Amino acid sequence: MNTAPGHIRRVTVYASSSNALATDYYAAAERLGEVLGKAGVEIVYGGGRVGLMGAMADRALAEGAHVHGVIPDFLNTVEHGHAGLTRLEVVKDMRERKHLMIANSDAVIALPGGSGTLEELLEVITLKRLGQFLGPIVMLNTRGYYDRLTGFLENAVAESFMADQHLKMWSLVDEPIQVLQAFRDASAWSTDARHFAAVRTPS
Repeated sequence: MNTAPGHIRRVTVYASSSNALATDYYAAAERLGEVLGKAGVEIVYGGGRVGLMGAMADRALAEGAHVHGVIPDFLNTVEHGHAGLTRLEVVKDMRERKHLMIANSDAVIALPGGSGTLEELLEVITLKRLGQFLGPIVMLNTRGYYDRLTGFLENAVAESFMADQHLKMWSLVDEPIQVLQAFRDASAWSTDARHFAAVRTPS
């Protein structure tokens, strides 16, 4: 199915602004933009016009998507704010950007990225662990990029820093076309998650 589930109307996409990557990454970003655009969802992302950000946004716009960018003023010349978006919102700092990017979003997708993308991804995973974000979190695993991160998180569970239930907080897909099914297959999550956020020794 090429349409998004009915409860997924606004999707946050985390992505790199690097323009020095292997072509596979840009191709996957473009395909993701196409998939989301055709699915009819609103997209919110970091607002850049270069790198994976720009590749995803340009293709989504070409498919008629509503694309909302959020970029801090000081990054406007680094990530090159995309003037062709449906809406480009310039904010004061990274904290405000991250908050606005997931406010009212129904799902999150992480394209491969560096420390900024990883920070955003781990923050939304933490918010889900605490029952503050309840939607699907999908990592697009182009070239196996997220294998080591998910392995690290699995080890955190094995070492009791996280609980077995926390492995249900995210999913991994190899191809953009699989994202919509990952939304459908995502485990239900609720604010009750805060009750098992901390790992406790059985009494």
